[in-house]
Amino acid sequence: MKAWFVLGLFLVAQAARAAQPAAEFDTSGRYQQCAAMTKTDAQGAYNQALAWHSAGGGASAEHCGALALVQLGRYSEAAPQLDRLAQRLDLKAALRAQLYDQEGNAWLLAQDAERAAAAFTNALALVPQDVDTLADRARARAMRKDWTGAERDLSSALGLDGNRADLLVLRASARHAGGKLAEARADIERALQVYPDYGDALVERGAMRFEDGDVKGADADWRMVVKLAPRSRAAALANEYLSQTGAQ
Repeated sequence: MKAWFVLGLFLVAQAARAAQPAAEFDTSGRYQQCAAMTKTDAQGAYNQALAWHSAGGGASAEHCGALALVQLGRYSEAAPQLDRLAQRLDLKAALRAQLYDQEGNAWLLAQDAERAAAAFTNALALVPQDVDTLADRARARAMRKDWTGAERDLSSALGLDGNRADLLVLRASARHAGGKLAEARADIERALQVYPDYGDALVERGAMRFEDGDVKGADADWRMVVKLAPRSRAAALANEYLSQTGAQ
């Protein structure tokens, strides 16, 4: 039961980060046009990127093609393409780090935690204090149920930005799974101080309450999430938990 609750919050794939355009590639405006097209006509953008690359479009065309592959759900094809780009030493370190991070998120979407973690580690070698990349590697480690490693990455991230409610909830989830219940509860309460009525925090607190036998408390937290943001991902999880647990 514990792992089921934790994974529900922790392993949300980062499609948006995997498909984020990079301004550094835009030299003529064609890249931005192609990148925008990936969101409305991914197959057309991919075809355009291939033709552009064949005509000498270089890294700009290749990156647009990778973004299109992500939008098409072809994550295991996008990730190696992003990796090839990230290894180009002629690109700036910050851009290479972004590409490694996108590769990692593509591997997360492909459910390949090992390759995702390796890509995030490569990114962190270039930008060691990037909060979001640390959080992304924590997600990859959580996918492998390496709760200690996930907690360590999130603690590093929170050392850089201690008021990130989302990271507090993720660390609470890692601590919850690792049996550190007092520390997990403290993270949740801190998250709710930073961001009152934060859906993910309420979902996780509900899970903890349910495990403690407080079915009414869990029910109240999960129903509050559904009431506050009925179309949110957190509400979908809350509804699932209400259904699965019979908390009524």
